[in-house]
Amino acid sequence: MKNKLKRLQELVLENKKTKGFNTTSIEQEFCYLYGEVGEAYTAYCRELSSLPEELADVAIYLLGISEILGIDLYEEILKKMEINRNREYRTNDRGIPVKN
Repeated sequence: MKNKLKRLQELVLENKKTKGFNTTSIEQEFCYLYGEVGEAYTAYCRELSSLPEELADVAIYLLGISEILGIDLYEEILKKMEINRNREYRTNDRGIPVKN
C-alpha cells in the first residue's frame, strides 16, 4: 500500500509537470484543493453522480501538494490515525465530542 500511495504522489506531480500546471506555489495548490472540496460537497448535497470524480480531484490535489513538499502521505496518515486512536474526547454541553 505504501508504495502505491507514494507512486500516486509521483504520478500526480509528473502529470502536473507534463501539462505545465503549477508546481511551485503551494498557496495556489491549497486554493485549488479548497475549491475541489467545495465541488465535492456540492455534488454530495445535490446527490450528483459526479461525487466520486470530485472526491478523486480532492485526493489528486492532496497527493500533489504532499509530493511537492516531500511529505510521505502514507506515513503521515498512519501517524495521525494512531494519534486519533489514542485521543480521548469528552462531550460538551451541546452533546458534541471535543478533545480533552
